Amino acid sequence: MSRTIVVGLDGSPESLAAAEWAAREARRTDAPLRLVHAWLWHPYVYGPLAGVSVPAPAEDPQREWAERLPRETAARLVADHPGLSVTAERVAEQPVTALLAAAEDAELLVLGSRGLGGVAGFLTGSVAQAVVARSRTPIVLVRADAPAVEPAGHEEVVLGLDLEHTDASVIAFAFRAAAHRVTDLHVVHGWSLPPYYGYAGAVDAGVDEALFTEARGRLTEVLAPWREKFPAVEVREQAVVGGAGPHLVEASRNAALVVVGRRNRPSPVGGHVGPVTQAVLHHSTAPVAVIPHD
Repeated sequence: MSRTIVVGLDGSPESLAAAEWAAREARRTDAPLRLVHAWLWHPYVYGPLAGVSVPAPAEDPQREWAERLPRETAARLVADHPGLSVTAERVAEQPVTALLAAAEDAELLVLGSRGLGGVAGFLTGSVAQAVVARSRTPIVLVRADAPAVEPAGHEEVVLGLDLEHTDASVIAFAFRAAAHRVTDLHVVHGWSLPPYYGYAGAVDAGVDEALFTEARGRLTEVLAPWREKFPAVEVREQAVVGGAGPHLVEASRNAALVVVGRRNRPSPVGGHVGPVTQAVLHHSTAPVAVIPHD
């Protein structure tokens, strides 16, 4: 895997915002940037008679636009970010296929996500959903209304951490993101009373408190070696009762980035994105990094 950051480009405001975000990330981490525009040109158009097709005109505006888009976007990013290494290409593939292939040799894939506006946050489009569900490379989704310049201040990085399925790659990504931004890391862990306790928690409040204390202790224990590895990153731990989704969405309002995990599943059918990650993808007001893990 190379250190390249890949951006899926389709000319939409969302993808252009993603390209700008990726350019800043590439400058921050000293990584090369690659713009990929997937577009299939159809050399025939249908004439007025059913079943009759004629060759498309030699000068096809759509094809010319598809050729110009990555080239012009790259030129603009280089002008805005001197010293940035940028390559751009048009790939004659379906978008999902092209993006998954491009991501295989990349450190990060950045995609735009359709905005719903206001508190509703954003909803991923069909291409982004398919890529997120299948990619083995970390993906960042960026809203169209993401700031065109780096925000002032030190907005924190937020990490949603599942202690039942803890993976080092998810934690490492969040700590590195906070370290590169010279900002704090806010870790949120959702905790619920184990089902085998039945109604004990409702009868004895002490059961809840004891298990909640245990959950907070486990969170501190899991993060301890990472604190040592990244001593400059200030960490704020938050163990919450119930699902972490709503708390992560709330935290996203003051975040530079929200980091969540996605477990790789071998089955070709069924859901590939868990409920917490799905909630964050739909409602976060900050860019979201989805880190796949086994």
